[in-house]
Order: sequence, then C-alpha cells, then structure tokens
Amino acid sequence: MTVDFDQKIDRSFSHSLKFDARTAYFGRSDVIPMWVADMDFAAPEAVTKALVERAKHPVYGYTLHPDSMYEALIEWSAKRYHWQIKQSDIIMCPGVVPSINATIEAITEPGDKVIVQSPVYFPFFSSVEKTGRELVLNPLYLDNNRYYIDFEHLEKCAQQGAKTLLFCSPHNPVGRVWTRAELQQLLELSERYQLTIISDEIHADLIFPEHQHISLATLSHTNNVITTLAPSKTFNIAGMGLSTLIVSDAQQRKAIKAVFEQWHISPANPFSITAFEAAYSYGEDWLEQLNVYIYKNKKWVEDFLQKRCPQIKLIESEGTYLLWLDCRALGMDNETLKCFFIEKAGVGMNPGYVFGDNGSGFMRLNIGTRIEIVQQAMERIADAIDGLRTD
Repeated sequence: MTVDFDQKIDRSFSHSLKFDARTAYFGRSDVIPMWVADMDFAAPEAVTKALVERAKHPVYGYTLHPDSMYEALIEWSAKRYHWQIKQSDIIMCPGVVPSINATIEAITEPGDKVIVQSPVYFPFFSSVEKTGRELVLNPLYLDNNRYYIDFEHLEKCAQQGAKTLLFCSPHNPVGRVWTRAELQQLLELSERYQLTIISDEIHADLIFPEHQHISLATLSHTNNVITTLAPSKTFNIAGMGLSTLIVSDAQQRKAIKAVFEQWHISPANPFSITAFEAAYSYGEDWLEQLNVYIYKNKKWVEDFLQKRCPQIKLIESEGTYLLWLDCRALGMDNETLKCFFIEKAGVGMNPGYVFGDNGSGFMRLNIGTRIEIVQQAMERIADAIDGLRTD
C-alpha cells in the first residue's frame, strides 16, 4: 500500500513537545518547528490498528512482555542487520536515554572516565556527568565535508584510563553511517584496551541509498559491545517510551537489571508493548517508503542551499532525518546565529553548540516532515539571508 507522507496532520494542541513547546523554547509560537527528533508523519497503519484494538479491552493493568514481542525484534534484526540476537540477551527499557544512564551506572564506578565523541546527541554528556563519571571528549573531525573518528586521539583517551565509550551509530547529528572498516578499527582498539562500547543504534533503520548500517556487535569477537535499539525513531513512536538493550555478557545484564530495579522503573506499558510488536512485525513496507521520502527531502535541501544559500553548507548525510548545517560562513557567534534563525527566519532548529563545543556555528535541521514544510522553511531562511545584505 502506498503511504501518503504528504498528508496534512495538525499536531498543534496535541501536547506535542515539538509544536506546543515552541513559545517556551524559542520565545514565539509561529516558528516552523524543525527541532525535536520526531517526525510529522502518521505512524504505520498497522501500529494504529493494533493500538485501537488493544484500547478496546477496557482494562489497562500491569502487563508482561510477550514472547511474540521479543520474536518481532529478533526477526527484524536478523533480516535488517544480519544479527542473530538471543532473547535472553534482550533487556526491555523505558527509553534509550534511561538505558544509557542505567548502563553507565551498572558497568562503571563514580569517577571513571567515559569517552564521548562530539558533536553528538547532547544527553550523552549529561548521562556521564550526572552519574558522577568523568567526561572525556574524543571529538570527531571534519574533512572534505564529512566527519571521521580521530582514532589516534581515541587511543590516547584509552591509554589514559578510559574504559567506556558512548558511540552513536548512525550518528546524530552529523549523519554518518559508519563503514565496516571504521567499525572494525574501532573494535580492534577497544579490544586492545578492554574498552566497553555502548552503541546507540536508535537510527539504524533510517539509511540513505548506497549506505548500509552494520550493527557493531555483529563484528565483535568479545562481549565488549552493549547495543541500544528501539522502534521509536524508525516508526515515529518515540512517545511510547520503549527501547531495548542487547547485552551478551551475563554479569553486565544482571548489573543493568539491578539498576532498573533500584530505580523502580518499569517499561511494561500495554500500549508501548503493542506498538513495539506491531511496528517490527508489519512496518517494513512503510519504512522503505519513508526512507525514499526522507532522502528526497534531503536532496531537495542540498540543491536549494547550493543555489539559494551558498553561505550554508549541508554536511554530507548518509542517514537519519536530521541534517547538520554548517553556518559558519555567516560569521555569527552562537547566540546571534540562534536568534537569527528564530527572529529573522522564523525557523526553529537546534543550535549546534548544544551538541558540543565543536558544534559551534552549526544548526541541526529536522526534515522528517512534508516536503511542503521543508520548502517553506528553507525559503524563509533564504529570505532572511538575503535580508542581511540590505540591513
């Protein structure tokens, strides 16, 4: 069935963070919201049908995780990532960020060094610092409009005592889909220094043509990789708050489960379980069409910037619906740049500096919306830049 991703859906007043928090975050309610990492598309029809059917049962009590839910993820991972996951290795979690925090609590001690590769999804920083660990930065470097891992510097971080790495694959916000060679080099280094890698692969299914996501754990010869997976970004059900950890080491699994038990947090919501299973069981065709649509949006933005806004450079993106815009040629400091897009362009994006110091001068643009909205936002940005010449 053909999916209509151009369908107009008004998310205003639906308690959407992306739409209804605009005044609180941007100081005005009329910016085009291109920030929070969820999409403006209806979830797969199979998910909605499953939720409606579950809602018909009028008791919404404490709920178990059925075997069929695990099987849906296992079959999905085998088909999409060529990864044979054991059900016993899966921990159900109340979201990716809580799962990262719990893992850090479980496998490290206060004061331990944890490596983060900036610019990166900003909860990585707080997950380290708020758990009392020492943040060690291993910045990615930009070369010929593409980001790379600085392996020489990473090795120095490991030599200085860091034992854990938070790894983002595919990468938010720079859009890298890491190659097999890069992943193998990362694993070789991690095995040499007994470095445990927490691999956040929440964007694993959002990949552009000619690129392939490879789950890091499928290349590992040891149990040094802990992986986060979730249907939330893939199927636009982030509000359901259900994710997984794939942990092959039994002692680490036990320790992580103990942290969740200590926190008294349960991921057993009857609706999130229903959505999770339906998405992985029946959402593949929807996803294939989504990836085509997002890729077209990305190509449109790329062409538009080259023709209308050469001052802004699109960093080459290989996956996700998040684009990383290099705005340094505009010559503005961080606060001025942020205010420019809000006040002059009326477009709400995430300022690059929240992803780390080396995100200064950049902006993150969410293109997970109708092409009409993407075009409207880019036209506003172009008009605002044109206005700089007359101010």
